[in-house]
Amino acid sequence: MCIAMNVNLAEEREILIEKKKVIQEEIKEKKLKFQDVSKKLNKLNKEVKTFSEEKVANELIFNRLAKDIEKYEEALSEPYFGRVDFREHRSFTESIYIGKKGISNSKDGEEIVVDWRAPVADLYYSGTGGEVYYTAPKGIIEGTLELKRKFLYKDNDIEQLFDEGLNEIIINGGEGQNLVDEFLKINLEENRGKKLKEVVATIQKEQNEIIRWPKNLPIIVQGSAGSGKTTIALHRLAYLIYRYKENMKGDEILVLAPNKLFLNYISDILPSLGADEVNQSTFEELVLSKLKLKEKIYNKDEKIMKIIEEKDEHKKKLIVNSSKVKGTLLFKTMLDRYLALIEKDTISIEDIKIGNEILFDKKEIKRLYFKDLKNYPINKRKNEIKKYLNLKLKGRTEELLIDIDNQWEIKIREIRNRDKDSEERRKFLIKLYEERDKIKSDVKNNGKKEFNNYFKEWKDINSKDIYYNFYNNELFEEATGGKIPKVLADYMKEEFNSNYEKNVLDEDDLAALAYLRILLEGIEEKERFEYIVVDEAQDYSPFQVYLVNRFAKGNALTLVGDLAQGIYYYKGLKTWEDITENVFEGNATYVQLTQSYRSTVEIIDFAQKTLNAQNLGLKDAKPVLRHGKKPQIIKVSKDEEVKIAIEKIINDVKEEGKRTIAIITKDSLEAKKIYSYLKKSKYKFELVEGKEKELKEELIVIPSYLTKGLEFDCTIILNPNIENYKENILDERLLYVSLTRALHLEYIIEKDEITNLIHL
Repeated sequence: MCIAMNVNLAEEREILIEKKKVIQEEIKEKKLKFQDVSKKLNKLNKEVKTFSEEKVANELIFNRLAKDIEKYEEALSEPYFGRVDFREHRSFTESIYIGKKGISNSKDGEEIVVDWRAPVADLYYSGTGGEVYYTAPKGIIEGTLELKRKFLYKDNDIEQLFDEGLNEIIINGGEGQNLVDEFLKINLEENRGKKLKEVVATIQKEQNEIIRWPKNLPIIVQGSAGSGKTTIALHRLAYLIYRYKENMKGDEILVLAPNKLFLNYISDILPSLGADEVNQSTFEELVLSKLKLKEKIYNKDEKIMKIIEEKDEHKKKLIVNSSKVKGTLLFKTMLDRYLALIEKDTISIEDIKIGNEILFDKKEIKRLYFKDLKNYPINKRKNEIKKYLNLKLKGRTEELLIDIDNQWEIKIREIRNRDKDSEERRKFLIKLYEERDKIKSDVKNNGKKEFNNYFKEWKDINSKDIYYNFYNNELFEEATGGKIPKVLADYMKEEFNSNYEKNVLDEDDLAALAYLRILLEGIEEKERFEYIVVDEAQDYSPFQVYLVNRFAKGNALTLVGDLAQGIYYYKGLKTWEDITENVFEGNATYVQLTQSYRSTVEIIDFAQKTLNAQNLGLKDAKPVLRHGKKPQIIKVSKDEEVKIAIEKIINDVKEEGKRTIAIITKDSLEAKKIYSYLKKSKYKFELVEGKEKELKEELIVIPSYLTKGLEFDCTIILNPNIENYKENILDERLLYVSLTRALHLEYIIEKDEITNLIHL
C-alpha cells in the first residue's frame, strides 16, 4: 500500500511539473501578444484622435491579456488544489484538476485547470464515490466519481495527498486516519492574519450548496459562530459573477457589512477570487449616499455604549424601546398614514392660467395627481403631469384661442345688437377687438412660459422636513394610531428634536428617512443592484431589511447572521420569521449551519454554555474534530497583576507560533483603562474604538461589541464579572460573541467574582 501511495505522490508531482510548463508557455505567449497589442494601441492613440472601433477592440484585448497574465502568474505556484476522476456514462474516465482560477491551453483549447466555480467542480465539493451527477448549462450530466483527491503544498510543490474514501492520508508515504477532517484540520490550524482569507480548497458540502444557490431566490443563512457564513456569502458572490458573467458585473453587486473595520477585514477575499469591483458599504453609508445628508451620525455602536453605561433603568428602557419602534414595519405603516394625512394640504394645486384665462383646470390636475398617477412617487408625479399636459398643450392652446374668440364674439354681437352705429360704438368695438387680440397674443406667446413657470414653482416635498413634522405635527397621534404609549412617544419626540437642534442624526432614523425618500422620489433603475449580500443580518431591523430589498433587483439577496450574536437585540430580529414572512412573504429559503470551523472543540464547548442561557431554540454548534487546550481562567487580585498576566499569556502564545491576540473588554471605558496600563508593556497594543478602517497591530484591545465577525489566534476575556455580565439578553450575547472569537487559545482573567453566565 505504501508503495502505491509513493507512486501516486510521485505521479502527481510529475503532472504538476507538466502543467506548470504549459502555464509558463501560456504566460510567455500571452506576454508576446500583449507587447504586440500594446505597440498597436500606442500607434493608434497617436494617429487616431477620435472614436475608433479598432482602438476600442484593441483596448479590450489589451485589458483581457493583462488580466490573463496576472491570473496565470498568480496560479503558477499552486495551480490547483483538487482532482476528481469522473467517468460520464458511455464515455471514458477524465481526470479534472480544480483550482482557484480556470486555465486553458490556447493551442488546443484544453482546460489545464478548471475554475472552482465551474459546474463540474461541484463534484469536488458535493460528490462522493460512486454514482453522481452535476448540473451543466446543457442539462444534468450523470456518471461515476472514481477519485476525489486533495493537495497540500509546501514550497510550491505537492507535499501531501488526501484521497477521500480510502481511509488513508498520504504524507510522503505515511499513513493516518480521518481523511476528510485531516485536510480541513490542517488548513484550520494555520495562524490567522489581520484579514479574512478565501477557502476555495476547503469549502464543505453544505457551504457549497449555499454558494451555488439560484440567483433570484433570497436565502437566509443562520450560522453558528465560526460556521464560515461571511466567507460563504463572499464566495457566493464570486460564484454568481462567474455563473452570470454575461448579465452581471462586479460593480453591480453590493456587500453590506457592520462597520469599516469589518469591511477592511474582508477586503482581501473578493479581489483574490477575481471579484475586485464589488461595492462594499455599511447600511449607514448606503442610506446617506441616497439622502445626501450632512448631519453627524449617532451610530449604533455609540448607542449600545450608552445603553451599557446607562444606570437609570427607566431611561435605558426608553432608549431601547425608541429604537425598537423605529425598526418595525408598523413604523413604516405609521409614516404611510402620516403622509396620506398631510398630502392634500401639502400639495397646493391651482389652475394653470395665462392672465385670467385658464389653460388647464385644477380639477384635471388634481385628478391626475391623486388618482390617475397615484402609483408614481410623490415628487415624480409633478414631472409625469407636466409630460402629460405638455402633449396636450398645443391642442389646448388652440382650443383656448377658439374659446376666446367665441366669448368675445358674444360680447361684440351684444353691443352691435344693442347700440346704434356711431363713432363712439366703432371706437368701443375697436377697443374690444384690441383687448381680444392682446389676450390671444398673450396666450400664443406666453402660454409655454406660464406653463413652465407653474411647474417650476411647484416645490418638491423634502423627506427630512416631512420626518421633522411627523414628530412635531398635531397629526402624530392620528398617524401612529395611538399604538405608541404616551411616555415613549414624548421621549421619541424629545429625543428627535434634541438631535435635530444639535445637527445630529440617529442611525435608527435612517430607515424612516430613506423610506420617505423612496415614497417621494422612487428608486431609479441605475440605483438598484443585481445582487446584495447582508452580513450580520440579525442586527438589521425588519424595516432596514425591507429597505435593502428595495435596492435589490428581484429579491436577489443573501442574508447571513446569527441570532445568538444579535447584540443590537432591541432593534434587530427576534426570529428570522420577522423577515421571511413579513418582508419576503414566505418566498425566502432559510438554512441553518451548525458546523463550526473557527474554534477548537474545547473553546466551542465552553461558549456553548453561555449560548444555552439565551434559550433561542437554535441547534448546538458542532465543532470540527480539532482539539486544543481548554480555556484557562487566570485569577488576579490587583489591577497591577492584570498587566503581568497578559504579558505572560502573550509570551506563551507566541512560543506556540500564534500571532493575533485580542484583549476583549465589556465596554470602551474598560478598554481605555486597560490600554493605559498596557502602554508600559514591552509589547505594542492597539486600542480599537470603532472608527478604525483597519487593524494595524497583531495585539489589540477591543470592546466586546466591536468584535463581531472578527477572529483571532487567541483571545483574553478581561474580568467578566457579575457586575459586567448580568443575566439579561444584552450581556448574554456580548459574552457569547466574546467567547467565540478565538481560533486556538482562550484565556479569562478573573479579578472579581466571575459571572454566572460562565459555567465552570
